[in-house]
Amino acid sequence: MPVDHTTIYRWVQKYAPELDKQTRWYRQVPDWQASSWRVDETYIRVGGKWCYL
Repeated sequence: MPVDHTTIYRWVQKYAPELDKQTRWYRQVPDWQASSWRVDETYIRVGGKWCYL
């Protein structure tokens, strides 16, 4: 599915605060347990169907 980079930027602006809120519990773990956290794979729902982004 071709998606313009501007669309991705808008999605990031819209969903990043929610992702931050939902993952804050994980990032509050002490440094010796988890020093970093990254989102490697992203799925989005398009027309009711989950698609890999």
